[in-house]
Amino acid sequence: MSQAGEATVTLFRPVGQKELNLVEQSGWRRFPPRLPEQPIFYPVLNEEYAIEMARDWNTKDPNSGHAGFVLRFQVRQQYIARYEPHVVGNRRHSEYWIPAEELNEFNDNIVGQIEVIHTFHGKDLSRDK
Repeated sequence: MSQAGEATVTLFRPVGQKELNLVEQSGWRRFPPRLPEQPIFYPVLNEEYAIEMARDWNTKDPNSGHAGFVLRFQVRQQYIARYEPHVVGNRRHSEYWIPAEELNEFNDNIVGQIEVIHTFHGKDLSRDK
């Protein structure tokens, strides 16, 4: 439930450094447009799944800057109810599939700010660099 009493759903998104930078540039209010090779935006329904992806995938990916972040945010329940969650793997691997062309509307239905709740860095990153 949002502060104004509006019903919301808590969602999570694992991201790499580049996407995190773009979310920050939005004032922590919006996710950036998808790239042409990214036709779907995948917010996930549980923190454990987001941690798994940020820690185990993003930290190994040079395109993610060998860093993974878990973002938490609220979306209006009335809006997200139009989408069916998809289970990809076991039950905790639940995510929404938001078409890239609908991401602006998704962003318009975020209530409050997007927050970073977990940070992971790959093993090949040195603090001395």
